[in-house]
Amino acid sequence: MPFSRPIMKFFSGSSNPELARKMSDYMKLKLGEMELSKFSDGEVSIRIAETVRGHDVFVIQSTCHPVNDNLMELLVMIDAFKRASASSVSVIIPYFGYARQDRKARGRDPITAKLVSNLITKAGADRVITLDLHAEQIQGFFDIPLDNLQSFPVFIKYFQQMESFNEEEYVVVSPDVGGVKRARRLAEKMKMSLAILDKRRPKDNVAEIVNVVGDVSDKNAILFDDIIDTGGSLVGAAEALKAKGAKDVIACATHGILSGDAINKLEQSVIKKVLITNTIPHDQLPETFTVLDLSKLLGEAVLRVRKNLSVSILFN
Repeated sequence: MPFSRPIMKFFSGSSNPELARKMSDYMKLKLGEMELSKFSDGEVSIRIAETVRGHDVFVIQSTCHPVNDNLMELLVMIDAFKRASASSVSVIIPYFGYARQDRKARGRDPITAKLVSNLITKAGADRVITLDLHAEQIQGFFDIPLDNLQSFPVFIKYFQQMESFNEEEYVVVSPDVGGVKRARRLAEKMKMSLAILDKRRPKDNVAEIVNVVGDVSDKNAILFDDIIDTGGSLVGAAEALKAKGAKDVIACATHGILSGDAINKLEQSVIKKVLITNTIPHDQLPETFTVLDLSKLLGEAVLRVRKNLSVSILFN
């Protein structure tokens, strides 16, 4: 009997069904049938409603709020597919939770990002596809192949489609030293200058801007980061840029966590517009916010992984 390549199947967890649906439309793949529920005590229950024996399974699940529930659901799904004799299980995690706990900042700190990577690997994942990891060294925490995609192409497309857009009137700003590489990549692709905010963190979710490195005077500043959480750091950064003579401030981030009072805080700030992507779902956002769709980028990356084609070409 001749060998045939395993069939590809695409499943979705409960964290971001809309993004999964858009990806399935782009890839022309029917979403796999699976029942996700919880027992009365909160335990996750998974039932795969179709065969996956000998198939290459791709499952998408962001580990966003509620982080622990979504993470546990992902682990149970991986285990279920492996026990159902799937040929391989590739996990798509658009937003990788716990990524900010990637090192020991103080004595006796856990490295939780490493713990989560161990859990995903031990559950049986064969490959991970994620997007704009908070710290690139997290790629080394996995002992399985990992593709860390980049979101900057969708932001570039947004700005290039703006009427009367002129790159000479803009400057890309990194909100801290750690994000310089990410911001420089966007600045180089769009042929813009780069500025850096020098800030310090006296405690978690609190940032103080010490200095602005670079010329932002009379320019529209694009604050480019990977995560917007409470919004406090971003608001402080925008005020510092305004104080240095920047005209308008546009905040861009891949992952809009927007916890607590972040939405109101950003809406009432000096920030003119906030651009985020749909790695994390939000029911309703004010007009100040624009959500950019990553389904085509993620879908194309998945298809390329499946066909053993280059993924990096998507960002050249």
